[in-house]
Formats: sequence, structure tokens, C-alpha cells
Amino acid sequence: MEQPWAVGSAEGTPARLPLVLTALWATAVGLELAYVLVLGPGPPPLGPLARALQLALAAFQLLNLLGNVGLFLRSDPSIRGVMLAGRGLGQGWAYCYQCQSQVPPRSRHCSTCRVCILRRDHHCLLLGRCVGFHNYRPFLGLLLHATGVLLHVSVLLGPALSALLRAHTPLHTAALLLLPWLMLLTGRVSLAQFALAFVTDTCVAGALLCGAGLLFHGMLLLRGQTTWEWARGQHFYDLGPYHNLQAALGPRWILVWLWPFLASPLPGDGITFQTAADVRIMGS
Repeated sequence: MEQPWAVGSAEGTPARLPLVLTALWATAVGLELAYVLVLGPGPPPLGPLARALQLALAAFQLLNLLGNVGLFLRSDPSIRGVMLAGRGLGQGWAYCYQCQSQVPPRSRHCSTCRVCILRRDHHCLLLGRCVGFHNYRPFLGLLLHATGVLLHVSVLLGPALSALLRAHTPLHTAALLLLPWLMLLTGRVSLAQFALAFVTDTCVAGALLCGAGLLFHGMLLLRGQTTWEWARGQHFYDLGPYHNLQAALGPRWILVWLWPFLASPLPGDGITFQTAADVRIMGS
């Protein structure tokens, strides 16, 4: 029997393990940074004004990062609780046998979340939740500020890592940067030296990964595409860069990059979407 909305929350509950592992890694980064700043070489030498600006930047980045993570996790991108019965008559609607429901265009079923996602983009492995219509904006903000935070941490850890690397041979240095676990297991470095190299490595790698993701999704944002549509070369919902930005970020699409809690209501509902053909018809 067809259901008007998605399956129960017990089946749709996202996996918590990826989120727990990500939180543990973030805690390790924070502890290593605190250790280096308090007991290690400390931050790069700065004047009072530069230090104040750096602290303000760090607070701004951290608040934005945590705010976007909170909004991303609190926003349910699925069709759960969305009344869909009787609306599945338009072009692009489909029937999902797992959810036993009609689903609107651009929706896809996620086998991990066990529910269909409105305007599904992809499943985020690090946070254990799908990226869809209702949480795409905080996901973009998360990518932006995660890149900034990780680069900032890498800069703060730089003096300590540089001092460690200068004390050893080039071969030892390369092995420590590329294979820190092997160096620890073979007794070539102390636990503190391993932690410094490992955290710095992961921060740099994380910044590159988040930066690449931000560039990729920035391209999709300007084209009005999801990852699934991009992979298949579909441009049905490309309204032009300006209208695509408004459709995904709301009317205050510039300011929401700077503060995630700013009110900027999305113009759509995640069920019906204006197409490029509609725009051409209205313009003719």
C-alpha cells in the first residue's frame, strides 16, 4: 500500500559511526594544537595587533564551522514527514519501492540512510548523512570554513613541525611526513613527535580535500546541478548563475557564507523546481 511519506525514523536513522570518528579526529587535532601552543614552541611570533586579529579570525572560523555542522546535522533532507500523496502526477516523479511512496523530481533513494532524499546530491561519509535540498547550504558553508580552519591549524603547527624536521636527516624527515605510523611502530619517533606529524599531515590533507570539494560544489552551484546530474550531463535546472545561487542559498546568498544563522529562506520546497525550459518560455 502506498504511503504518503517516507518510512519510519528507525529505518531512516543515519549511521552514527562516521560522525563519532570525525569528532574523535577533530578532538585529537584540538588537543595537539593546545599541546603545541602551551607546552611546545608556541604560535609564530606576532605583535599585539596581529595576535588579536589572529584570535578573532580563529573564533570567527570556529563559530562558523560549528554552526554549519550543527545546521547540517539538524536539517532533515529526506522525504520523511513530507506529504507527497496525490502530488506525484507531474513530469519527473517516480515511485520508490523501498519507501513505498511517490517521490518528486531530483529525489534519490539512499541505501545508507534508507530513505529518499529531496534533491539528493550525495551521501557525506564523514558526517554520516545525505546532502540534499534542506542542508545543502550549511554543507557548502562547512566546506568553506573547514578549509579555513584546517589551513589555520596547519600554520599554527608549522613552527613546531619545522623545528622537528630540521633536527633530523632528509630521509628521516620524508619518512616521518609520509609514514608516521611506521615510524612510531618501529620506535624511530616518540609519541609526541608522531602526534605532531600525523595531525599536521591530516590537517593539510583535509584542507586540500575540503578545498577541492568546495571548488567542485561551487561549480555545481553555479550550474544548478547535483552531483548525479553532473555525472550524466543534465542541465535541466540551470537558471543562470545568479538565479542558481538564490535557489540554493536564498536571497542573502552572499551573507550566508559569512554567518550560517542569517535568515535567508529558500525560494522552493524541494518538491517542485523551475526548469531552464520554463525560463525560456516565460522570456519568450
